Amino acid sequence: MRSTELTFGRSSMIRLDPSPLVAALAATLASTPPAVRWRTMGAGQEEPMVAWGEFAAASPELARRGRELFERTGIGEALLATVRDDLPPRIHPIYVAVVEGRLLAFLIVGSGKVADLETDGRYALHAHQDPAVPHEFQVRGRAHEVRDRELRTAAAAAWSFEVDDGYRLFEFGVEHAVFGERGNADDWPPVYTSWRPAPPPAP
Repeated sequence: MRSTELTFGRSSMIRLDPSPLVAALAATLASTPPAVRWRTMGAGQEEPMVAWGEFAAASPELARRGRELFERTGIGEALLATVRDDLPPRIHPIYVAVVEGRLLAFLIVGSGKVADLETDGRYALHAHQDPAVPHEFQVRGRAHEVRDRELRTAAAAAWSFEVDDGYRLFEFGVEHAVFGERGNADDWPPVYTSWRPAPPPAP
């Protein structure tokens, strides 16, 4: 398959024929290195990662359009892909929100997705698509549990349902964001715009 890519700094636009959603999420996770430390990547072994607010500051239009897709129904919703050990990837429908510049989700204590994120940390989030105008938006990176009580309180106050001690709060760091644009359901293939954080300067 041939494709054409235009690259400007760390953002790019590419038109290609994508895989089905679940297969694409699974492939994304398979290509992401396991987590070692939150946002401390080591000597060139892993890509840099930022909070949602830093992503939005660096690429405001992409972040705006992606957030609009997450919140298309009035409530932040997404499909979460997680992995653990040699188990097959899992896909979970979840609620998400951006609170104080952080991409967050309350996840049920004891659930498979919590165990996956605790053990491995790698994730991919894909927005649900509007069948009439099926744009796509995906972010991937690593997640960690939020233990800041003030942030948890702020997130719970903004959440779409009542949160209690049966939920744990996770933040999703952004290592790669991709937006696929389609004018209508018959417009194919999508035009993809992608963004990654700039690598840290060499020592």
